[in-house]
This record gives sequence, C-alpha cells and structure tokens, in this order.
Amino acid sequence: MKISRNLKIAAIASAIALFAATPASAAVNLTGAGATFPIPLIEACKAGFASATGNTYTYSGGGSGAGRTASDNGIGDVNFSDSAHTASTRLATVIHVPVVAAPIAVMYKLNSSKTLNLSPATVAGIFGGTITMWNDPAIVADNNRTTTVVNFKKDSNGQVVKDKAGKPVVLNTRNVKSYFTLPAKKIIVVYRSDKSGTSGNFTAFLHGMAPAVWTKAGNDTFTTGFPGSLNAVTNLGRIVGASGSAAVSALSGKTLYSITYAEKNYAVSNGLRVANIQNAAGNFQAPDAGGTASFLGAATVDSNGILTFNYATKEAGAYPLGIVSYALVDTKTKNATEVKALLNYILSPKCPSTDPSLEYTTITGPLLAVDVAQIAKIG
Repeated sequence: MKISRNLKIAAIASAIALFAATPASAAVNLTGAGATFPIPLIEACKAGFASATGNTYTYSGGGSGAGRTASDNGIGDVNFSDSAHTASTRLATVIHVPVVAAPIAVMYKLNSSKTLNLSPATVAGIFGGTITMWNDPAIVADNNRTTTVVNFKKDSNGQVVKDKAGKPVVLNTRNVKSYFTLPAKKIIVVYRSDKSGTSGNFTAFLHGMAPAVWTKAGNDTFTTGFPGSLNAVTNLGRIVGASGSAAVSALSGKTLYSITYAEKNYAVSNGLRVANIQNAAGNFQAPDAGGTASFLGAATVDSNGILTFNYATKEAGAYPLGIVSYALVDTKTKNATEVKALLNYILSPKCPSTDPSLEYTTITGPLLAVDVAQIAKIG
C-alpha cells in the first residue's frame, strides 16, 4: 500500500482521536443502500454501533449499482459500492472511503468434503465457458499435486494478528499433498445477474491473472464482461444468473455440481464448499482475513481513496480475490457527526471481531491512514 509519508503520519495521529470520539447529539437513524458484500458485517455490528453511539443504521442492500444510483440522487447517508464510482455526477462532494475488506469466495456444490484448489486460469475457463466438465484435465491437474499453504497467527478472539505496518503475521508455511477424484459431470455456473461490484472485482481478477482466457476487462455486469457467447449451445441452461449474493448462493446450494462466487459466509448456510485460489507466488490460499490483508497490502491507493490491486504480488499468503467495499459519502451531509461515528465504528477492531467467522479483516496500517484522512473531509 503506497501513500505519502506526511498523509500517513497525520492520519494515524488523527485516528486515535476519531476512534475515541463519541457523538453527543440526539439519536439519528442513518440510512443507506448498495453492495450486498458488506451486509453480513453491517448486520453483525448494528447492535454494537447503537450501544456505543445511540444511533442506528438501516441498510437496504440492492447491489453496488443501487448504491451508486442512491449516491448520485442524494439518497441515504452512507451507500456502498464494491467498485469505484468514477462516473459519479457528484464527485465534487462525494468521496470514497474503503472501510470494509473481505474476500470473494469461489463456492461449489459437490458430493465431497474435500477442498478444491483452483488456479486463476482454471477459474477463468470455468466461468468463461471453456471448461465445462468437473473432470476436465485442468481441474484434475490443480487438485492432484503438492501445494504450499500459508497460515496466519490469530489472537484469542479469532482475529488475524498484524505487525505495526498492518501486515498479517505468518504462523507457519506447510506443503500439502492433494488427491481429488472429480466427477464426470457438467459444471453448472451461477453468476450475478444484477449490476454488482462483486462481479466487477471477480471479472477484474480473472482478466488480471488469466488474460489469455478471460480476454475482457472487469465489468460490474457479468454478461457484458463475459469473454465468449452466453448463447453458445454448450452454455445454454448451464450458465445461469441470479440477483444478489444471497440468491446466487442459495441457487448454487440447491444445485449439485454447481459453482458460484460471493462472500464466504454464504457458503455454510447453503451447504457449499469453498475453494483455495492460487496466487502469483504459486500458493493456493483460502479466502480468509489473513490472505485478504496480505493481498490488499500490495495495492496502491490514490488521493480519492480508490485502490488499484496488484494481482502480480508475490506475497506468499496473498489471497488474490480480496476486495474492499467503498462507503460513498457526501462530505456536505447534514449528519456529518453521526456518519463519522458509523464509519469509525466499522473500522474499529471491535466491529469485525463481533463475528470473526465472517472473515472480514480489520483495516490497519497505511489503508487505515487513508480512511482516517477521508473521514476527516466529512462535515
């Protein structure tokens, strides 16, 4: 994560005061809409936020497209988008605050308790329609080999321990031999049919790490970013869409031999397994908070708070599908104090530690400095 030294020092100094501040105003019900990606974290932290501040936050989701539209129309206090809203008509007053960080998981439904290993090229082939069978040689090759896995140190609350620079502390690295007998069954692909920042990040990853397979740039609309023809005979009825993370996960959970992408926490409730994804260092990593923090630490960020991911990072434990969700906030909001309190609460370690199993990572180090500097612009 690259930011100016002066900004980093000033922002970190401000963080202490911001996190300690508790608004003394009358109770306010903040509202927002947008990305479904941060919903599990928002829901988990609502009670704590209300208890700490006396204020509430009602979030209706609807997808990143809905969040950007609400922001453009001046509706809501804090809207979310998983991709940068560079086309905003209100950029003069609306800022990006990347306050939520977590992994996108590739989830699947097979009659097996084993964990799949998938390289970026294989994932691109599966979702791009060139790999249509579970026993395809590419999937077989990914899952019958020796792989390297990096494990991160965790504290007593289940949170990943980070050093002073915000980098996750590695507990150990081990080699694992994998064997997986894959079925001779067609792969059913389930994608997000709505305009989604999750799709934008997912397709950007596919193009960034496997451009020869996923030939189009990332796009929030999966069908627009799809590199081939969804109407090809081999894809009809085999590649299907659903709107929202909950819907794609539920559909995949009901469909044997299916695969989809969404927040990791949807896997357990829908009986889905979660794949390990190969990073640029050649290691297969699980979608967890440590791997996400390791990957995001290699990103760059501009003065508007917008991140550019480095898919080529050789950080051994990086999970290359880690993303951030941006809070879109009007700096001229009438509820500036309460909005600041909400964003600071989401950033504080107590929010993600409410339920560590969700695998949202606590933002620390340089990215936290960026967030604090962005929040200071509000009001």
